[in-house]
Amino acid sequence: MTLGGIIGAIIIGAIIGVLARVILPGRQNISVLITILLGIVSALIGGFVANLIGVRGSSILTFVIELVVALVVVGLVAGTAGRRR
Repeated sequence: MTLGGIIGAIIIGAIIGVLARVILPGRQNISVLITILLGIVSALIGGFVANLIGVRGSSILTFVIELVVALVVVGLVAGTAGRRR
């Protein structure tokens, strides 16, 4: 992966994290920075999953898979972060 690819993954991951936070109902008790980091991790995991099921390259389906992973991850982290209080 090139430097441009890494920067692109970070940007797409940040967008996916913020989208997941907007889509999820209710209030998430996590910071925006944590949301962005979770989006980056989710984008990497989602890209890996998309590759496993045969989706190649950048496509809308890859983006949707990454977004679904982000929804799950952000939802889980926000749910557990809210219970700590």
